[in-house]
Amino acid sequence: MTENGAAEPLGVAVVGAGYWGPNLVRNFQAGSAFRLRWLCDLDLARAERVLGGYSTVRATADYAAVLADPEVAAVAVATPAGTHLDVALAALRAGKHVLVEKPLAATYADGARLVAEAEERGLTLMCDHTYCYTPAVGRIREAVRSGELGEIHFVDSVRINLGLVQKDIDVLWDLAPHDLSILDFILPEQVQPVAVAAHGADPIGAGQACVAYLTLQLNTGAIAHVHVNWLSPTKVRTTMVGGSKRTLIWDDLNPAQRVALFDRGVDLAAPQELGADERREMLVSYRSGDMVAPALGEKEALRAMVEEFAEAIRDRRAPLTDGRAGLRVLDILEAASRSLEFRGAVVGLRTGHR
Repeated sequence: MTENGAAEPLGVAVVGAGYWGPNLVRNFQAGSAFRLRWLCDLDLARAERVLGGYSTVRATADYAAVLADPEVAAVAVATPAGTHLDVALAALRAGKHVLVEKPLAATYADGARLVAEAEERGLTLMCDHTYCYTPAVGRIREAVRSGELGEIHFVDSVRINLGLVQKDIDVLWDLAPHDLSILDFILPEQVQPVAVAAHGADPIGAGQACVAYLTLQLNTGAIAHVHVNWLSPTKVRTTMVGGSKRTLIWDDLNPAQRVALFDRGVDLAAPQELGADERREMLVSYRSGDMVAPALGEKEALRAMVEEFAEAIRDRRAPLTDGRAGLRVLDILEAASRSLEFRGAVVGLRTGHR
């Protein structure tokens, strides 16, 4: 503890100075929960460029030196997914808490090894599902889990834009992890996907699917649908969550009204509630009520994610997006890939590991 009673900052190292690493560097340095000690990258010059000329943070290409530093309590992994197992496993075995950029690993089996290692050693393993820490998604989780929307009937998510076509992964593995991590985050504990069917197309001959549709069956009989696309001329980021009481729409590209709640929907009368004459009439009625746009706070999602990582370590509890959350996303991605191979066949998911 410091003199004013605050906890000492946790020493942290970032591994990977490419696309995402600099964002982690900035957020670890901005808060008081962590003290960034190292930035590690195989390209030392790139790491030095990210840190700038006046930084006291050490740049290195020697990962072993980072893990040997007793001042490093935690490691944040922002390397390509194919390296996540080796990099994160080495950190856990060195007794470090670990934050991993999504996806948790390249395969479900690799992810399961990381989860088992962290649990066996009593260390925090967290997946950086950044969208889950936005004020909008926090409000959606609250609306779903409090019963404000009623029973969930459907979820429909669209994440489309022009590019960037990847060489090593299809559009499903590139974009769908965002939507699947959000779905996992907002659903109540007792509601979970049990099967998935996926359809994809490669109309430009890129070598992998550039357009894909995932349909998830939930254990309640409800359905969740995800549309991802690299070929759309316009960018769309919307999620609709339909419930028995209300429907919520999140438009991430509309800062003036990111979240809207609609008291509009379909009501179904149970036959036993109706008289003989009424039974001959339609059982369905339509409800048309108000729309409310709740006020949302403004806070950078990555800053909130970093704070959650620190609190989980200090409180010795699972973070909101722990390794098991990352594992559930990998389960769906692998099953969806199998479904694509078999032209949309329904593939069951591993259940019971929430």
